[in-house]
This record gives sequence, C-alpha cells and structure tokens, in this order.
Amino acid sequence: MIFSLSFLLISALLSAQFSGRQPATVALDIGLSVVRLLLPIITVLLVQELVSKEFDRRYYLGSLSYPCPRQVFILGRYISIAILIFGLLLLLAVGLGGVVWWGEMDYVQGTPVDLGRGYAIVLGFIYVDFLVGAAVASFLAIVASTSSFVLIGTLGFMLIARSFSSIVELLVRDAGVVSAPEAYRAGVGLLGYFLPDLGALDVRSIALYGKMEALPADWPLLLSSSLIYVFSLLALSVWMLQRKRFS
Repeated sequence: MIFSLSFLLISALLSAQFSGRQPATVALDIGLSVVRLLLPIITVLLVQELVSKEFDRRYYLGSLSYPCPRQVFILGRYISIAILIFGLLLLLAVGLGGVVWWGEMDYVQGTPVDLGRGYAIVLGFIYVDFLVGAAVASFLAIVASTSSFVLIGTLGFMLIARSFSSIVELLVRDAGVVSAPEAYRAGVGLLGYFLPDLGALDVRSIALYGKMEALPADWPLLLSSSLIYVFSLLALSVWMLQRKRFS
C-alpha cells in the first residue's frame, strides 16, 4: 500500500514538471492512469494469496471443513478484497488530489481540474472497473490449475476489455490502418457480446476539464451491464466451486 501510494505521488509530481501550461491536468491524468494500472495488479495478487494459494497449499482442508456452505468461501474473500481495494482507492485518491491541488496553487490554469463531484464520479467508475477485474480473477482462481494463470488471464482480460471498443472506433474513423477493415471490425466487434466495455468506464475527462458532457449518455446501461457481468461471474464461480473435486 505504501509502495503504491509512493509510486503514484512520484509519477504525478514528475509528470507535472514536464508540462509548462497545465501541470495540474497532466498530473491528474497520469495519476489516474497509474491508479488504473495498479488496481488490477494488486487485485490479482490478493486473489492469488486468498484463493489460489488456499488450493496450492491445501489450506482448504481446514477452511472448507467448517459447517458453512462453499459459497461463503469465495464470496467472503471477494467482499474482503473489494473492501481492501476500496480503502486503497480512497487513499490513492486523497494523495493524488493533494498533489493536484498543490500544483494548482502554483499555476492558475485556464481550464481548472474538477476535484469535487467530477473526481468522485471518475473514481466511482474506476471502482466498477475493479469489481469486474476482481470477479474475473476469482473465477479463474477456481477453475485454473496454477496461480500464474490467474495473473496472465486476468491482466489479459482487462487489456482486451479496455481496448476493443477503441479499436472498433479507430477502424470506423480510419479504415486504412488495416487491410480488410470490415472483416477486422466485425471480428473485434464480436467481443462486445462477451465482454463488458471497460474502456468506456474511463471518464477522466470529467475531472480533467470539468465537463460533465464527457459522461457517456448511456452511463446507466454501462454501469448496470458491468455489475450484471460481476454477479454472473460470481454465480458461475460459486457453481464451479460446488462441483469442484479436491484430491
């Protein structure tokens, strides 16, 4: 936690020094990018420690022997990780907000950042992004045979889910970047039926420029579909755990 906060503050401070016109905006932009990078990694490490290693070290012989249903095992750990990451996100948010506020005192920008409601909305969307990643990691921890696959699978999922919509939009705007753009666009677009659009959850422009217009018009559908994806994965994880046979 201390390492994450230190890395975030150093990154934000150094990035602000390279912008002569809008240091607070640059610091906030880089800081939010660092937060979106750190949370999935920390989430995977927590899931590996609390779930995967339970199976690797056979701790489940004790934890699953208590007179309680198996779903308590996975759901309890998921809720614990969600609470831990929520506290970490608050800590990182306060630290980043302090750095940005300090940068604004030294230089008055023409378009000041929004550290109030806009900042809170951005952090809320980031937390939903984390909830999806944590659900994926928990599911993989149940079905995977090695803990390393949890790391590779979750980070790969997050990378694809955050980028496929941007790739489709790029192909719509500039079809010359690849050959046979229609077939490529159709293939990438199919991911939208199986994956949540985590790239659309990045609404940092609201805080960077103080413009609520940057909030997607379909944001209720965006949030609800992501949360439904979380509940579906958790239900599938419970079902797989119920059927799991331990040697």
